[in-house]
Amino acid sequence: MTETFNITVEPLGRQVQCRADQDILDACLREGVWLPHACTHGTCGTCKVQVLEGDVEHNDASTFALMDYERTEGKTLICVATPTSDVTLEADVDVEEGVEFHPIRDYTGTVAAIEDCARGTRRLLIDLDQDMVFNPGQYVQVSIPGKGVHRSWSMANPPGEPNRVELQIRNTPGGLATEGWVFKDLAVGDRLQLVGPYGRFFLREARDKPMVLIGGGTGLAPLKSIVRHVLETGLPHRLYLYQGARTEADLYDVDFFRDLEKQFVEQFTYRPCLSDEEVDGYGHGMVTDVVASDFDTCRGHTAYLCGPPPMVEAAIKTLMKKRLFPRDIYREDFFDASDKATGGVRSPLIKTT
Repeated sequence: MTETFNITVEPLGRQVQCRADQDILDACLREGVWLPHACTHGTCGTCKVQVLEGDVEHNDASTFALMDYERTEGKTLICVATPTSDVTLEADVDVEEGVEFHPIRDYTGTVAAIEDCARGTRRLLIDLDQDMVFNPGQYVQVSIPGKGVHRSWSMANPPGEPNRVELQIRNTPGGLATEGWVFKDLAVGDRLQLVGPYGRFFLREARDKPMVLIGGGTGLAPLKSIVRHVLETGLPHRLYLYQGARTEADLYDVDFFRDLEKQFVEQFTYRPCLSDEEVDGYGHGMVTDVVASDFDTCRGHTAYLCGPPPMVEAAIKTLMKKRLFPRDIYREDFFDASDKATGGVRSPLIKTT
């Protein structure tokens, strides 16, 4: 039988049980103790905490996200750290008024549809055996059959569709989960194991300022969830969605969003952008350049950014030049296994939320 330890979370004073083979973040989230996290595989550093008492195994935490001197000082990344004794930790816990966090749960799903929606991008529709309650913009972890590992993908469906998950997945050459499974053997009717919801990148409904949403590649997925939730539930937020890609072949859901734009003329604006092609009806250049040309100022807005770290960093610089400040910017960086080896670029001013 696997040994179990007590985890005490300060300054909340909450205590949870954690198995020796279970990461500390998982144990906390299952008990409704919501701690900051983002990538959940030891790469980004968002879940870094101070261990006040006890011992942990750091496991495969990135040496860029958790430096050697930080380990010596007693810091750890709880998304990969496992306890070897009772542990007391101190976390940077933000209390956000009007935000509800939902405990993570285990789900079983059946693949209902697989579609190649763009070059190197595949859409999965997965029917769940039970409803999932989540905030628009969050993600799930999917277990890779027979490999003992999981991968994290954002949900593109809104909370109003709690029993079906839409995932938008980009193929990564040599990727265990993508080239080796999703784009190879995965078939309609396959049964999958999922865990969720994860992440602090989601719509803040109480903030009713106009929203600028910028997505690169499959960073569109959580933004689609947010857009659909706002428009389908009658929320008042004014939305500006920017979708960036190299070529027209790399874009997807263009017709879907253009139809929404026609339906919600006064509330929703959609701007697909191509950096390597000039095509009628599309913005030309980097998506951040198109945003910069469209807005004299972004003061009085909020922004949601999702995609590869370089795109997110460029978007932050653009928005700050347009007078939008860190407290109004929410970001989600899409890291993969290669980022663990090389380190991910992250602005010291913006928290991953």
